[in-house]
Amino acid sequence: MDQPYFEILAPAVWRMPVLFSSPHSGRLMPVSFLAQSRLTEQQLRQSEDCFVDELFLGCLDSGAPLLRCMASRAYLDLNREPYELDARMFIESVPGYVNSASPRVAAGFGTVPRCVGEGQEIYRQKLPLSEAFSRIENLYRPYHRILNDLLNQSQQRTGLVMLVDCHSMPSQSCNGKPIADIVLGDRFGTSCSPELVGAVESHLRAHGLHVTRNKPYAGAFITSAYGAPQQGRHALQIEINRSLYMDERTLEKTAGFSRLRDLLSGLIDELALIFQSSAHLYGRRLAAE
Repeated sequence: MDQPYFEILAPAVWRMPVLFSSPHSGRLMPVSFLAQSRLTEQQLRQSEDCFVDELFLGCLDSGAPLLRCMASRAYLDLNREPYELDARMFIESVPGYVNSASPRVAAGFGTVPRCVGEGQEIYRQKLPLSEAFSRIENLYRPYHRILNDLLNQSQQRTGLVMLVDCHSMPSQSCNGKPIADIVLGDRFGTSCSPELVGAVESHLRAHGLHVTRNKPYAGAFITSAYGAPQQGRHALQIEINRSLYMDERTLEKTAGFSRLRDLLSGLIDELALIFQSSAHLYGRRLAAE
């Protein structure tokens, strides 16, 4: 892969204690990975959070950076534990520290996914375990190291930080029923201040969106690993219904893309105002209690 695995889009001045991450919007796939796969490149994109990074680019104008992965989620999933691996995928036995028992692994969506979309198998044959470890060392660990460093920079400067983890979801659940426009995941109140989640929810509802919390997506590894409100660290996952801005069959933007991007830019501006006026409620004072 000639292009970088991930990149930081930085504002001219980091003015608000918020960092946006988009771990699933990348589409780059190494030639070696495509050769290992039984699926076409278009099929491999089924689990991709298409264009989510672009939807949140208004953060740069508001003074917040965005960290985005450029590699495909089918290649490596950054929103998992580092060694959440399916033992059935590999030629060798996996070490004892590998978590092969999680529900995500069972469904085919571990750190190195076995499936995309609705259970389509990715690989022609089993992989050497060294392949998984190489992806983890060369992409997973550097991404999370940068993510943690950026969060630390903000917290050292202001006493607090908020991570907004940006995702998209299919327009229908696995049982075929429609789901909400937006699902906010705060690990059932443990990863983010309820006041911050409430402010985000109120803003989105005021613009006519159907918003729910934690069902069916409460936040995965990133939200749980980096959210610690008692220490001034808040993490909120935002899942966006893909039908609001794209054609799920062709993976192309629709007319709704620009409207949604503008709406989310307004949300980011609202967060900036909240932190300007009430940062003490979410930072040092709370962390000291």
